[in-house]
Amino acid sequence: MNNGDGAQIPAYLAGIIQLLKDAGLNDGNTKLFCSMADLLNIIISSEKRRNLLILLRDGPQTWDTIKDRLHVTATGMLPQIKILEDEHLIRREGRVYSLSCLGMIVVHYLEPFDMTLRVIDAQKEFWQAHDMSAIPWEMLLRLSELGTIQIIESSDEEIYESHSHFQEIVTSSRSVRGMAHMVHPTYPDLFLHLAQKKVRTGLIITRKVFNIVKVKYARQLSEWLTYKDSDMYVLDEDIRLSFIITDTHLSLTLFYHNGVFDSKRDLVSTDPSALKWGEDLFSYYTQKAQKIKNLADEGPDTGSEG
Repeated sequence: MNNGDGAQIPAYLAGIIQLLKDAGLNDGNTKLFCSMADLLNIIISSEKRRNLLILLRDGPQTWDTIKDRLHVTATGMLPQIKILEDEHLIRREGRVYSLSCLGMIVVHYLEPFDMTLRVIDAQKEFWQAHDMSAIPWEMLLRLSELGTIQIIESSDEEIYESHSHFQEIVTSSRSVRGMAHMVHPTYPDLFLHLAQKKVRTGLIITRKVFNIVKVKYARQLSEWLTYKDSDMYVLDEDIRLSFIITDTHLSLTLFYHNGVFDSKRDLVSTDPSALKWGEDLFSYYTQKAQKIKNLADEGPDTGSEG
C-alpha cells in the first residue's frame, strides 16, 4: 500500500488504515480524513504528536501534566494539539485532554511501532550493516521488546574481548541457553563447569559443528549431557546468528550481509522483555532441532522441547 505519492506505507500504518476501513470510518467521510496521506503525516512527522498520543493512552491528562511529562512549552505543543483535535484523534474538556475512539485505535498500533523505531534508531548502523534474515519474522515483529540495547565491540587487537564479556555474563548466571554457529575453544569446559554448579544450560548447534565437537571435546560433552539440566539440540540447517540468553542478559551476534560473521560486536540488553524475547527465540529453534540425549544416541528425538 502507498500513501498516494508513490511511497510505501509501513505495515503498521496499513493495519490502521484497513481497520478504519473495516469499521466504516473512512467510507466517503472526507470531513473526518482529508486524505490517508494527511493522517500518516500527522502520526509520523511530529515526535511531539506521537508522544502525546502515547501519553494519553494511560488516560485523560491535564495540560499541566502534559507539559511536565513531555517537557514541552505552550508555544511548541499547542499547535500540535490543535492538529490532533482537528483530525478527531484527541478531544478536550476544559483543560483535560483524552483520546477519541479513533485516537485509541491509532495508538494501539502506534506504540509498538514507536518502540520499534527507538530500538532501531538506538543502533541504526548495526541493524543496517547486518543480515537479520535468520531472526524469524514473528520475532522481528517483536523487535521493540529488546528495549534498551548496547553494542559490546572489540578492536582487531582485542578480538577475544567479546568472548571475555560473554564469560563474565554466564559465570554469574543461574540459566544459560543459546545458539551458536561455531563453538569457541573455551565453551566446552565453561558449559561443563556451569553444569557442575547446577546451572541450567542449553545449546543449539549445527550438525556440522556437532560432528566436530563430539570428537574434539568428547569428554566434556559426554559428561555435560549427564546432567539433567543440560540440553543439546542439533539443527540440520545453516545457522546465521548466535545468541545467549541468561537470567539477566541477552547477547545477540549476527552476520554481515556478505556472509561474514561479525565476531567483534555483540548486541546486549538486560530488559526483562528482551530476556523473554530471547527465550522465545530459543524455543523457536529447539522446535526445529533434534535433541541429543547422549553421544551414542543421535537418532531423531520427537520429544524436542524448549
